[in-house]
Amino acid sequence: MLKFPKDFFWGAATSSHQIEGGNNNDWSVWEKANAERLAKEAKNKWQDWQKGKFPEMLNSENYISGRVCDHYNRFQEDFDIAKSLGHNTHRFSLEWSRIEPEEGKFDEKEIEHYRQIIRALRERNIEPFVTLWHWPFPLWLAKKDGFKSKKIIKYFSRYAEKVGSALKDDVKFWLTINEPMVYSGNSFFKGVWPPGEKNLFSYLKVLMNLIWVHRRAYRTLKKIIPDFQIGLAKNNIYFEAYKNRPLNYFLKKCADFWWNFLFLNKTWLYLDFIGLNYYFHNRIRNLKFNQNENKELTDLGWEIYPEGIYHVLKDLKRYKRPVYITENGLADAEDSRREKFIKEHLAWIHKAIGEGIDVRGYFYWSLLDNFEWDKGFWPKFGLVEVDAKTLERKIRPSAYEYAKICKSNELVIISN
Repeated sequence: MLKFPKDFFWGAATSSHQIEGGNNNDWSVWEKANAERLAKEAKNKWQDWQKGKFPEMLNSENYISGRVCDHYNRFQEDFDIAKSLGHNTHRFSLEWSRIEPEEGKFDEKEIEHYRQIIRALRERNIEPFVTLWHWPFPLWLAKKDGFKSKKIIKYFSRYAEKVGSALKDDVKFWLTINEPMVYSGNSFFKGVWPPGEKNLFSYLKVLMNLIWVHRRAYRTLKKIIPDFQIGLAKNNIYFEAYKNRPLNYFLKKCADFWWNFLFLNKTWLYLDFIGLNYYFHNRIRNLKFNQNENKELTDLGWEIYPEGIYHVLKDLKRYKRPVYITENGLADAEDSRREKFIKEHLAWIHKAIGEGIDVRGYFYWSLLDNFEWDKGFWPKFGLVEVDAKTLERKIRPSAYEYAKICKSNELVIISN
């Protein structure tokens, strides 16, 4: 029986564009322009077993978010579910394009909507963790080059000040940005996300802008309420040097520096906590990356490697900040691996806590089946299944197993 620290946070995470529905932002415009292309590319991108299991990936409608889960209108119902599952915290994001649809003009009705969301959580004794930006942004900002523009620092600070001031009485925990390395890499290095630019200079420029965006937003929020707890959500990968051979180890250290540490090195003085998103292990063997054994895979073909979360947590000890696991989950439509996935990751998290890592919470990704960006609707991450046509919610068996952990604050390990 593995007991977790007193007052440990248990919950799930979501993001506005992936569950709300009806958004009008740079992502929704990009979806409509690229849906047919993405459907055609899926024929060669995915394996036969994936195409056979999820034929909807070949349909262009799969890549247009539309109403998604209609969480915008059904949040009360969804939070009732979270409460019934023993969650005492919930991470969600504000939709910038709703709050500031025109430059400098804020929609008070939308701010009030998010205030109602936060109060709905409070009424259920669920602690809100609010993310200011989880990738999409207003169309007016897209016309001004988005995060490529140096002015983004001013624009984002103004946005942070507005919502921070409006919601200050009901929110303690804030995350400024989500996965800066993932966003900048996919949008400006690989060019597979909006705006679809493949340019090394733009990639580096956006990355540096994101560092300054976080720093300025941190200072802005602290001026409103000094006791705000402010962090960011950072996706870190466990890079493993096969047998610690010298050249493999050298590549590991390079990868660690660039992907895992660079952004945190530049921002840790402006962090009250670190949000860790963990999904990936990357074994380096014979000077090649991604040489994983892949014994167990998710529906997306991602390797399941729970031990990796222990290693990335140990790496974060250098920053001397509390850590919250702000995302950890898998695509598993049949719900055949989710229970084991959660329990094995939690066992490794518990081991890290026992070795002095200050981990204070775990957010499974995600509460609901959602819209998985350029992959659309077919990957099913939710503790709760959502019928794409009827929007009916159905709690998966694994969610009940996770609920036992949330309610008891302990993990029971049965060894053979």
